[in-house]
Amino acid sequence: MARTRSSSTSWSSGWRYCNPSYYLKRPKRLALLFIAFVCISLVVWDRQTLVSEHEVEISKLDEEVKELRNLVEEYKSKHGDVFERRKDGDSSKKSALPVEPIDDERREKVKEAMLHAWNSYEKYAWGDDELQPQTRQGVNSFGGLGATLVDSLDTLYIMGLKEEFQRARQWVANTLDFNKDYEASVFETTIRVVGGLLSAYDLSEDKVFLEKARDIADRLLPAWNTPSGIPYNVINLARGNAHNPGWTGGNSILADSGTEQVEFIALSQRTGDPKYQQKAENVISALNRSFPDDGLLPIYINPESGTSSYSAITFGAMGDSFYEYLLKVWVQGNKTAAVRPYREMWERSMKGLLSLVRKTTPSSFTYICEKNGHSLTDKMDELACFAPGMLALGSFGYGPEESQKFLSLAEELAWTCYNFYQSTPTKLAGENYFFHTGQDMSVGTSWNILRPETVESLFYLWRLTGNKTYKEWGWNIFQAFEKNSRIESGYVGLKDVNSGVKDNKMQTFFLAETLKYLYLLFSPSSVISLDEWVFNTEAHPIRIVPRNDAMNLAKPGEQQKPTIRLRNRKAGRSRAGDH
Repeated sequence: MARTRSSSTSWSSGWRYCNPSYYLKRPKRLALLFIAFVCISLVVWDRQTLVSEHEVEISKLDEEVKELRNLVEEYKSKHGDVFERRKDGDSSKKSALPVEPIDDERREKVKEAMLHAWNSYEKYAWGDDELQPQTRQGVNSFGGLGATLVDSLDTLYIMGLKEEFQRARQWVANTLDFNKDYEASVFETTIRVVGGLLSAYDLSEDKVFLEKARDIADRLLPAWNTPSGIPYNVINLARGNAHNPGWTGGNSILADSGTEQVEFIALSQRTGDPKYQQKAENVISALNRSFPDDGLLPIYINPESGTSSYSAITFGAMGDSFYEYLLKVWVQGNKTAAVRPYREMWERSMKGLLSLVRKTTPSSFTYICEKNGHSLTDKMDELACFAPGMLALGSFGYGPEESQKFLSLAEELAWTCYNFYQSTPTKLAGENYFFHTGQDMSVGTSWNILRPETVESLFYLWRLTGNKTYKEWGWNIFQAFEKNSRIESGYVGLKDVNSGVKDNKMQTFFLAETLKYLYLLFSPSSVISLDEWVFNTEAHPIRIVPRNDAMNLAKPGEQQKPTIRLRNRKAGRSRAGDH
């Protein structure tokens, strides 16, 4: 009872503080209570005021962020959608090349040309491999793989053409099917389709492109199942049966066999599956076992023995991109010790190239001969006009004296290639040129199929030297395409650069390469920085990833070891449909 009574009393005494009469009898306590109330009210009011002010500030910041985003989007629409940090490195003499108002205007003109080509393809040949602009219909020159669409993905992305890119992405995701009963060129399918899909993946990080790249690469892999590891150049995409074309006498083509390394190494790096890299690099190991002192290989290789067959040596069709990829794999691997053997092979080949260089009279145009046995032919393909860009890119891996020698050679060759264009009535280059004592040059095969090699070299030389002349040359070539090749329903090549008679095909590489290199020629050097990206031979930028895996490149005379090796360039760009 006492405990109950005590609790009740304590409870009653506690409630007396809530009774107003308690404070009326005690004025001092009332004053203290009032002061406490006022203080608490001030604190609460101050907090609410701060919150309100912060909300206003946040709202203002949100508006500023939106404005900045709009400005960024507006800038991207003018300058492209891919901007990279520059790194300290030796690949470029100029850390920040100047961009002038005229560059903005010219870049927009090139972008408009791309839109005209793309819209024509989308309207008349959507999903087909190529557009025939004059008859306004599509044609499947590559087995129905949507070659123009896949080849154009990264160009659309780089130019900031987002809606067009998304429509193309949806087609790739929902419609692109590689299960075709079609005899595909391993080379063309690799550089255009595998390369195009990998580049789209590296730019957008959308895994649908990587999955598709892996699918088509798996269908190509049986081509490497030969005694030497040198691949057959043709394979049925549905059945996996591989062979070489009959016109090669059963031989594999140098460029077609040595121009898959960039793509297949990149695929292994991004999927974690080494099989692609191993197949492609085993080719270089096989070739290195009998690699000559001058580094020059004939264009035909026996896939059974891995040895060269007696045939021409050229930096043009069927030879070109093999030499390109020896350099590009070194760049792709970030020039580490792991990829040094590629660079060493490339430098040997460049010594061989020097033995093929001649000058015309009376104008001293520098050109690269072709070689048959011990005799030289004074002929140079427009395809070989990739060489100035390759030499400029590779020159920065030499010491000062050698570097200047090869850079000067690159500039001399670029002048010759530019004059391939300037020497014809249409100001567009023919397919190849012959050189005669006292007569400089004359066009041989006189068609022009919208090829990119010369503007590719102009792009590299501008980026690496900062010489504005190369931009002017590129602009002149672009204007010649606009004047002679543009029609209402796309772009066409010329059957004859002298007469200007038009053909009926818009080559996929016009969108993938020619227009891309022209666009980048007038873009800030941060757009697809050469310190961050390496271009495959179809102008698809692949992100540089340092290589630290051990290289075990077989030396001449040694047995081939199963390892990872090097690659090539725009080889057989006597590409399908080019004949």
